[in-house]
Amino acid sequence: MECNTRYLDFFLGALSPAGFHGYFAQLTAQPGLTPFLIKAGPGCGKSTMMKKLAALGSGTVERIHCSSDPASLDGAVFWEQNTAILDATAPHTLEPACPVAVEQVVSLYHTLDRARMQANAGEVRALFGRCACLQGRAARYLAAAGALLLENRRLAAGVADEGKARRYAARLAERRMPRQEGPGRESVRLLSAVTPDGILAYRNTVEALADDVIVLRDEYGAVSRVILEELRRQALERGLFVITCRCPLAPEDKIDHLLLPELGLAVLTSNSWHPMEFCGQHNMRCSRFADPEGLRARRQRMRFNQKAAAELLAQTSALQREARCAHNELETYYKSAADFTRVDAVMAETACSMGLVTKP
Repeated sequence: MECNTRYLDFFLGALSPAGFHGYFAQLTAQPGLTPFLIKAGPGCGKSTMMKKLAALGSGTVERIHCSSDPASLDGAVFWEQNTAILDATAPHTLEPACPVAVEQVVSLYHTLDRARMQANAGEVRALFGRCACLQGRAARYLAAAGALLLENRRLAAGVADEGKARRYAARLAERRMPRQEGPGRESVRLLSAVTPDGILAYRNTVEALADDVIVLRDEYGAVSRVILEELRRQALERGLFVITCRCPLAPEDKIDHLLLPELGLAVLTSNSWHPMEFCGQHNMRCSRFADPEGLRARRQRMRFNQKAAAELLAQTSALQREARCAHNELETYYKSAADFTRVDAVMAETACSMGLVTKP
């Protein structure tokens, strides 16, 4: 299927200063979508199942990666089939609002040997607790880093001409965003996240969706935030489909990137955390909207904040690596108790129900 399948890589949730923040519920509420919700323990084959189902897809397939272990999947979204399969267990627990009528629940709990799991209940409970403790500590480091970066954004915003930035965005929309019939549509995703492997950004997704790339070079995010907010508003008002990629360190407050697949257009923020470099891209330096004297007066303080935030983010990733090791140990108990022949049977039935293969 590789030749006629376009794969996109995203996160649908990640560790934020307030703990795990995700958009799983928003995806399952998408009109017309049939969500399949997997319920199982760690190590029971959820990620492997979703990888195999993604490989069966045709057209456009989103691979939703786990920010705690990017090699694993938390879901897959099939655009042409208008269906998705998602890990519905913690930290992104999902319960069906309209079971069977809308959401389909795929359970793997019956594939586990209950007696074997109960024999190791103490070890399993302790490892779940250790994972939660490490992720909690990581979130506190991330919150400290987020506070420093927010201060930098506010300092930069204090010397920026917001009105000028919005007018630039409005002119850009007039040139690049033709009006379409009908209402605009939005999907919310994360293109980057703080992970055990550091800050990871899926640049390949941009290459798959856009051949027209505008890069907003903005180290502090004060001006790019204003421009992207205005472009998002304009895109939806003009009836376009927009993928809004929010900032994992400020998911409620800041957009990092906008992708407009219908236009083959991407507008991205580039900084030292996630530098963006693409062949033929159009660069716009956001410093043109700021008072240079004002920035110079704040530079020493902002550099200190930047350096301290980098150290805190490194510690966040280190704690996430420890949590991943504990989670891997936890998985060994579930793997030893799982009947993977029964798991494969569930996967085959799910593939048919999702319309990815024809029932034999």
